[in-house]
Amino acid sequence: MIVINLDVMMAKRKMSLNELSEKVGITLANLSILKNNKARAVRFSTLDAICKALNCSVGDIIEYVPGDDPSDTGEED
Repeated sequence: MIVINLDVMMAKRKMSLNELSEKVGITLANLSILKNNKARAVRFSTLDAICKALNCSVGDIIEYVPGDDPSDTGEED
């Protein structure tokens, strides 16, 4: 499962969702979807803007956690 740790990085940088939204140019609604792990996709340009605003790398925001996906049946595609 892919986990978005945006809330962790925002806390480390002491940045609010409103402030990040303004710096990145993304609506609060879309940023909230990403922060709450509800996003199905994210653009590289969005990741780039978030990383610049939070002064971090993509790996600080996105993490792969094996076996945490409840829909994962263990079968390969």
